[in-house]
Amino acid sequence: MSRVSVDEQLEILGKGVVPTVWADMREPLQKKLAEGRPLRVKCGFDPTAPDLHIGHTVVMNKMKQFQDLGHEVTFLVGDFTAMIGDPTGKSQTRPPLTRDEVKANAKTYMDQVVKVLDASRSKLRYNSEWLSEMGPEDLIRLAARYTVARMMERNDFRNRFQNGVAIAIHEFLYPLLQAYDSVAMKSDVELGGNDQLFNLMVGREVMREYGLAPQVILTTPLLIGLDGKLDENGQLVGEKMSKSLGNYVGIDDPPSGENGMYGKLMSISDPLMWHYYDLLSELTPPELEQRKASMHPKEAKAALAAEITTRFHSAEAAEQARADFERLHPSSGGERGVPDDVESVELSADGEPSMFLSRALVESGLAQSNSAARRLIIQGGVQVDGERVSDQSHALPLGEYLIKAGKRRFRRVVIK
Repeated sequence: MSRVSVDEQLEILGKGVVPTVWADMREPLQKKLAEGRPLRVKCGFDPTAPDLHIGHTVVMNKMKQFQDLGHEVTFLVGDFTAMIGDPTGKSQTRPPLTRDEVKANAKTYMDQVVKVLDASRSKLRYNSEWLSEMGPEDLIRLAARYTVARMMERNDFRNRFQNGVAIAIHEFLYPLLQAYDSVAMKSDVELGGNDQLFNLMVGREVMREYGLAPQVILTTPLLIGLDGKLDENGQLVGEKMSKSLGNYVGIDDPPSGENGMYGKLMSISDPLMWHYYDLLSELTPPELEQRKASMHPKEAKAALAAEITTRFHSAEAAEQARADFERLHPSSGGERGVPDDVESVELSADGEPSMFLSRALVESGLAQSNSAARRLIIQGGVQVDGERVSDQSHALPLGEYLIKAGKRRFRRVVIK
């Protein structure tokens, strides 16, 4: 068991947890830690596809923290529940997977898990161990421990009911069966993404019904998929990273190539990049703030892509991926097709930390007015350092940029 004090463990384990959940769960976790024994920590993953992705690693990193503190961490493969399909976030009934499909997907998981967790200290279990043994009588007894009214408090179900969209009876069973996993494993702590909050709360209540101390639940923010972007209000929006949506970076993605890890990460928007830094990078908060203040967004994105590619492959693979990417995308280096005599201009941000791209276009002579500049950006006619920008509210931090407007107009712009 870890010799780290309870207070020190709480400081470590509270980082990156959704604040509202941490406010409710800090004290219960403190009491369990004070017992001085290794806690039983579980996190479930349904094998709905053969690949885990870096969005999964947000909560897996929390598993690793518990593991490093001497607690018993179990990676639970929901091979039984995957045949139902988690209705979380679904606007319609999810098609169930066959047992063969689930088995094929589950086989690949442990090879990927050990890229984050310590294999020698990780337990792997399948919830079919106990759920397959349940008979109709057991299932009825489990269903009797929760009400339809409580189930309809779940946003997914409530919205579908109000909109006249069908809800199959078996979908109500999913949170109950996930809850029974906690009963069977006598878990002290269950981890999950914040979209799992309802399911995890059901687990606490069902454990009480079976005479067990309720588990502590900790949730982490969801990683937005590769297509996330700013909305008209400047807020980062997008679907969570998902295998089914195809907006993901797989743990087993190759480092290089058209669908490689490095290239996928280089394709994300600048605002999304900082979101990824917050949830995935091992930089400390002060180091991250320093990077935001001093590093060009393109360089910061390359550094992030290298950090993540190194984590799941190697430093050598990341360096080769960088070289391959720059060879395949020479425009990202800002030089292919660029005239030798590009005009350079210096612009003042008037003491602000950044300047809107639309303003930079106007002041550098690449657009006649702000409205024309915004229209050009929305139409996809503007590139900054070889990367197309289509967000009209895009801002450029202080620094130097090669801006291309239309097919042939360039400026080297220094914003001070």
